[in-house]
Amino acid sequence: MKTAFVFPGQGSQAVGMGKDLYENFAHAREVFQKTDEILGVNLSKMMFEGPSEELTKTENTQPALMAVSIALTTVLEKEFGKKLEDLCSFVAGHSLGEYSALCASKAISLEETAKLLQVRGSEMAKCGEKSQGAMAAILGAEIEVVEEIAREAAQGEICQVANDNSVGQVVISGSKAAIERALEIAKVKGAKRAIALPVSGAFHSDLMLEAQGKMKIALANANIKAPIIPVVANVTASLVSDPSEIRELLAKQITGSVRWRETMLFMAAQGVEEIIEIGSGKVLAGIVGRTCSGVKSRSIQNSEDLKAFVETL
Repeated sequence: MKTAFVFPGQGSQAVGMGKDLYENFAHAREVFQKTDEILGVNLSKMMFEGPSEELTKTENTQPALMAVSIALTTVLEKEFGKKLEDLCSFVAGHSLGEYSALCASKAISLEETAKLLQVRGSEMAKCGEKSQGAMAAILGAEIEVVEEIAREAAQGEICQVANDNSVGQVVISGSKAAIERALEIAKVKGAKRAIALPVSGAFHSDLMLEAQGKMKIALANANIKAPIIPVVANVTASLVSDPSEIRELLAKQITGSVRWRETMLFMAAQGVEEIIEIGSGKVLAGIVGRTCSGVKSRSIQNSEDLKAFVETL
């Protein structure tokens, strides 16, 4: 059976994530301790004990979620002796999760990934503070309708599709006034619901251009290799393997749309029968069925999930 591993993005964090892995597996402890050392921050303590408002800061959330995902894949490989390339045919990650996918597929080392996400998180947070943007989820409307809503709402300001998550779940991003207009237009155009999201910036929009510039510099200096497992990129929803193209697409991803629905459809078209979410939360596993009928999904978050998964192999 063809399987794909996917890695969560911002919003999947929760105080206590990774604690059980830290307590049960030496190799997971190693990942968390190494991440703390690289970043010069006691991220593990923040993850295991909170406070929540510190963990949810973009610059902390991004490397923290990656650390949990990589702790899980490292335990699978080193404690259970299962090579990732034997377990899955594709990897992909939602937004920051794309960095976890690239790390899991050996394209970027843990050290490089943690450093890149620290830059990415802090630069996105700075941009968010400066631009005072907003985001909203439009539910129950086709992607074409949401694109129309964004165009109408822009009125000379920024309003664009940030995440095309699944059939009927699209997130838009842009200036506050434009997003407020979009919420009203969405009702007129028949969306089931339009909800403003509690975020600190207009992620995946042109309001992040400054952060994109800083990431280009960080990525140019990063050591990136060709992945050993095929990676599906966010902004193209197709395979990427050339290191210079990986750099280019990761930079584009800061202001570009996360084409997650198309990513799942691409994997299903390649014969993937199960999509497994590796990391904190169950967001990605939960939306598989809405877009790919017949494709199974599950999430692996902790040692219990890991053991249950290994038993099925």
